[in-house]
Amino acid sequence: MTSAIAQYSAEQFEPLLALADDEVVTHSFVRDVALPSGGTLALVTIDNGRDHTRPSTLGPQGLLEFARVMDEQAGRAARGEIAAVAVTGKPFILAAGADLSKVEGIPDRASGRLMAQLGHYALGKLGELGVPSFVFINGLALGGGVEVALNADYRTIDRNAAGIALPEVFLGIIPGWGGAWLLPNLIGIENALKVVVENPLKNNRMLTAEQAFELGMADAIFDSATFLESSIRWADGVVSGRTKVKRPNQPGKIERAVKWDAAIGIARSMLEKRIGTVARSPYVALDLLKAAKSSDKAAGFAAEDESLADLISGDQFRASIYAFTLVQKRAKKPAGAPDKSLATPVTRIGVLGAGLMASQFALLFVRRLQVPVIITDLDQERVDKGIAYIHGEISALEKKGRLHADDANRLRSLVTGTTDKADFAGCDWVIEAVFEELAIKQSVFAEIEKHVSPTAVLATNTSSLSVERIAEKLEHPERVVGFHFFNPVAVMPLIEVVNAPATNEATLATAMVTAAALRKNAVITADSPGFVVNRILAKLLGEAMHAVETGTPFEDVVAAQRHFGLPMDPFVLLDLVGLKVGAHVLDTHHAAFPERFFESPALHELAEAGVLLEKDAKGNPKGIDRKAIAIVAKHRPAGSTPATVEELTRRLEDGLAHEVHRMLEEGVVSAPEDIDLCMILGAGWPFQMGGVTPFLDRVGASERVFGGTFHTPPIRGSH
Repeated sequence: MTSAIAQYSAEQFEPLLALADDEVVTHSFVRDVALPSGGTLALVTIDNGRDHTRPSTLGPQGLLEFARVMDEQAGRAARGEIAAVAVTGKPFILAAGADLSKVEGIPDRASGRLMAQLGHYALGKLGELGVPSFVFINGLALGGGVEVALNADYRTIDRNAAGIALPEVFLGIIPGWGGAWLLPNLIGIENALKVVVENPLKNNRMLTAEQAFELGMADAIFDSATFLESSIRWADGVVSGRTKVKRPNQPGKIERAVKWDAAIGIARSMLEKRIGTVARSPYVALDLLKAAKSSDKAAGFAAEDESLADLISGDQFRASIYAFTLVQKRAKKPAGAPDKSLATPVTRIGVLGAGLMASQFALLFVRRLQVPVIITDLDQERVDKGIAYIHGEISALEKKGRLHADDANRLRSLVTGTTDKADFAGCDWVIEAVFEELAIKQSVFAEIEKHVSPTAVLATNTSSLSVERIAEKLEHPERVVGFHFFNPVAVMPLIEVVNAPATNEATLATAMVTAAALRKNAVITADSPGFVVNRILAKLLGEAMHAVETGTPFEDVVAAQRHFGLPMDPFVLLDLVGLKVGAHVLDTHHAAFPERFFESPALHELAEAGVLLEKDAKGNPKGIDRKAIAIVAKHRPAGSTPATVEELTRRLEDGLAHEVHRMLEEGVVSAPEDIDLCMILGAGWPFQMGGVTPFLDRVGASERVFGGTFHTPPIRGSH
């Protein structure tokens, strides 16, 4: 086979060194190990000199050093000095892939192409040493870390290695250092689609070591205690010929002839239905995986070079890095959070309500905080139903092996129910999950306040009501805080923590510490209608309903929002949140801002009729139900004019830019980044859009509406 890297030379990559003057260099250290059956193994350890909290990454200097070390080993192999080469990492870490801080700073497409070529040049040497090459995956391996392993001839993996993934599509790029060609040719097209496309789009799902081994990404798996020794012995067996490596998932002629293109076609169809066609990287990845069926390695690497260059220099990658940085850094240090030392301990939880939402709260609190949780409702039947649900969910986790039997028993014992509010005495955190009506929420808090201490936190899960109004009849309104979850409670990572005018610092600090203990990301918002997520969604959904009520076809409304890249169209979203809830949210915002938010009489009637979408046998949306179309048509005002797709798109963009700008002027949150964080974590706004504010800057809505941009300079690609 023709060398896949022969066209590259170290000198051509020198321009990249100017981008890497502050690089934390991952060095390549070599030591010789005597193989049991004779001969020498050159063991290369890649290590950035930091502890396990700072994973090794691969920047230009580190890659060029790796290439030089590989060239030295090839020379030794040619002289008969070594029998094999193996690469491993520092404790718990192989490598976390490319240094994204360097990739983000690439100034143009040509430099992006050089970065792709450098990865191929350096890592590709593992396949051209003249002796067998091995990678011992001893820990975390992400992106380029996985591609280090894929470029070698053989791989072993530590059974406890945490975090194996190719997350590039999640970040708006593709595995561009060999992954898109090497992986499908190693483990088959269906497995490769799972790793390259499916998992990244499931909130960047990682593989365990066992899963990676089962897929065929490693040839052998060993326990941590003896991982290096076992890997060396196994490599010795391969070199000596005693160990025959079998790869049952490696594609054969039948898979290439029959399965390959079919699998790509199915994946493409599913992607289009699930995420639309705005996001570029998943489809570029599909094209590369499809071509890998019949291209050789050199052609595969060249195609990766061009694709990665295009994506690195584009808007979506820069937006993805912005979003990634928000989630990784800003979410960990929330703006406006009081000092943690002000928080009061939470040792006993009370949940007002025993319905589905309340039961989900109780389950989450007992699992994460592992303290006593008590629930209550109007009668014992409701309480018993809630307890049964919680116990059933704990049992389901036990059956799946996610909870040990002893832990499951202990969690069940921590959850109790009552109809007597006096049993809430001793709770230092009480959260309500009752009907979204001001008088009801005021009433349950007033009743529980008689039984708990003056410092016990009262948290409301309201999605649109004023937290200040909920607390106004209490003796101690300062201990009331908004604590707005998103559904499903166990899955959605955001909590909007609402800082009402009377809320004191201790209450706010306790809410933030509690959110972190629940493993949620919290953003502090002011007590304003809809807070962040629902205010923006109310704008989108209200405009959508107003458009169809004034005669715009449903399909045109969907088309007008398509380039926003949202995970679902407005009518599917309405169906998901519930038509009655949606109508209530629109009413709330129209009452607060009648000149900017539409109410929807048609949505109220749709909610009463319980109809909007036509669905197939599996419950998947097929389109708008004919009854819903007829109901909406009844509400069309005389003389109203349908909007074109272009008109509605402009109205949506400008309306969002105006609303976000007002939210920032009102101090709903401290910065545009917090609005984006809320939309990414609470509404699934795609990483590749970067959140709502970079999108509005890119499409020119910010400039049109207020003569500026939310970000200076705007978050754009280099092109």
